[in-house]
Amino acid sequence: MKKLLLLSIVTTLFACKEEPKIDYALFSGKIENPTAKSVSIFQGREKVKEIPLTDEGTFSDTLRIEPGYYSLSHGKESSAIYLAPSYNLNINLNTNEFDETISYSGNGSKNNNFLAAKYLADEKANLDYTKVFAMEEDDFLSTMNEVKSKKSEMLKNATAITDDFRKLEEKSIKYEYFADLQNYWSYHYYYAKKDDFTPSEDFIKKFDTIDFNNKEDYASVESYKRFLQRYYSNKLSKSDNPSEIFDNLNKNGFSELKEDLSKSLRFDISPSNEHLKAYYDGIMKLSSDEKYKEEISKKYNKVSKLAKGMPSPAFVEYENHKGGTTSLEDLKGKYVYVDVWATWCGPCIREIPSLKEVEKQFHGKNIAFVSTSIDKASAHNTWVEMVKNKELGGIQLMADNDWNSQFVKDYAIEGIPRFILIDPDGNIVSAEAPRPSNPKLVELFKELNI
Repeated sequence: MKKLLLLSIVTTLFACKEEPKIDYALFSGKIENPTAKSVSIFQGREKVKEIPLTDEGTFSDTLRIEPGYYSLSHGKESSAIYLAPSYNLNINLNTNEFDETISYSGNGSKNNNFLAAKYLADEKANLDYTKVFAMEEDDFLSTMNEVKSKKSEMLKNATAITDDFRKLEEKSIKYEYFADLQNYWSYHYYYAKKDDFTPSEDFIKKFDTIDFNNKEDYASVESYKRFLQRYYSNKLSKSDNPSEIFDNLNKNGFSELKEDLSKSLRFDISPSNEHLKAYYDGIMKLSSDEKYKEEISKKYNKVSKLAKGMPSPAFVEYENHKGGTTSLEDLKGKYVYVDVWATWCGPCIREIPSLKEVEKQFHGKNIAFVSTSIDKASAHNTWVEMVKNKELGGIQLMADNDWNSQFVKDYAIEGIPRFILIDPDGNIVSAEAPRPSNPKLVELFKELNI
């Protein structure tokens, strides 16, 4: 009897033993006509893994991940992907037609083939958002409602996807819609050329249905994460008292939002931010990343020295396209408008026609127009030829060490184009002056009696 009882206990123990939890996915594939030597998996901005390609363009690896949306990146192309533990997913694509050729097979393929079809449909719709954001409110809402309806109809007709993925996609469509509405609020004034714009009360009330503190959706729906960060970024930028918003976030926000938001606001530590101190204090309270906080403190201390009236950092003996070298000291006695650019920078090049017009308008006045390229030394000939071919005017200089030039570092330049205005005494007028395409630049010049 005792033997039978012991055997029963042992059998029960083995029968009740918990199955090992699978916390990884298998991911493999083949890329025809590869443009890089690897593929990378990102979750948001964070790289999860970089997987090398074989000479045949194949790859395979194990990913320890949580269920959720990720992106696959290869060369300059990327695509949304959904991954979960236990997936054994295989992808095939040809870079000659990246989005058109993506196909998945294996466990998890049905969800991902839906995603690929959804994003291809978005691409084929080819909405011109510069025109969409310039629309009047009713027309804009009609367009966005139509976009949302098409996505919802496509999801409704997708019978093979899993229920959990369907629920996430329903949320994703909802937040993508509100992200577009939020962008309209931000961009309409620019694209419609309206200095002051506020949407109607009915438009604003649409956001009352959103939960702005949903930790679960933040963790699982990428479009909600982007929407929420943009929402608080916009709210802070429109506020006359951002400290109050930071305090509320610090008190009531969940840790993941606070951490991510603190990172996304790093570019607001800039000379043009009239609430610089409030942003610095707010970011320091939101973040628990000591290394990041140290970086922000260094940037803040540097930016604080770039206020109007402070002595300008100098560039010294930069190569002049016409021969010899030029330093800021050589231009003392004149206003100096500095355009920091590079030959590879599309937005920089788009400013060239406007810059030529402003130079022409103020030709012979007490101002020097200086264009400083931060191209790498290996692109020197490209710079020489572009200046010549585009017939660029003003003083054309090349920085001594691209992004690591002391002038670039001293002005805390992290993105280009960047425009700087310095007065005849070598003091800062604006460390982030208006672009040539912005009418406010000419207004500023006229205010200074240039």
